Amino acid sequence: MSVEIITKEDLMQFKSKLLTEISKLIKPSEHQGSRQWLKSAEVRKLLNISPGTLQNLRINGTLRYTKIGGTMYYKSSDINSLLEGGNHA
Repeated sequence: MSVEIITKEDLMQFKSKLLTEISKLIKPSEHQGSRQWLKSAEVRKLLNISPGTLQNLRINGTLRYTKIGGTMYYKSSDINSLLEGGNHA
């Protein structure tokens, strides 16, 4: 059985690599939370609903949206309110 000696420098390098990897994992979720507007596909994925259900939410006024060109956008605050069970603002 061989013995391997770990130095302080080895530990510092490991710490640096570990912090870098953790930062990479955290940054996408922070970015996702800071977005103000979401597209239909993102909303459907977030709510786990079909296109028809999303259309019904638009039609009955449960979920407000803004249409620019052919793309519909939804405010992330309205989505959060819907997820929390509250009424939209």
